[in-house]
Amino acid sequence: MLTTLPLLSVTQAWWVLALAILLEVGGTTCMRLSDGFSRLLPSVLIFVFYAGAFALNVQVVRVLGLSITYAVWSGVGTLATMAIGVLVFREPATALKFASAALIVVGVAGMHAASRAPGAAG
Repeated sequence: MLTTLPLLSVTQAWWVLALAILLEVGGTTCMRLSDGFSRLLPSVLIFVFYAGAFALNVQVVRVLGLSITYAVWSGVGTLATMAIGVLVFREPATALKFASAALIVVGVAGMHAASRAPGAAG
């Protein structure tokens, strides 16, 4: 029989979400480093990091809700991987890329604001 873990506090949920984002970004970075699954360690770490990220997200969703958890997780993860791509892997840093990143920030902020609005379910 499975047991349910106790609910995190809201503050704990945000910290756990931050850790989940770090694991997701690590897994995504390992995709690049795996060279098409031809390098063993980064290839294995993809799955380890993603498993950890999803396991943590399951707990966070119970507290923060699905829409906020996923918006923040995917938005911050996208921005972080963009930064790693530009700074570490020397991918092009175009104006369109940065404008698109700004729209992600606006979207995540909007989702968060909507969840805190009076009458918001959650």
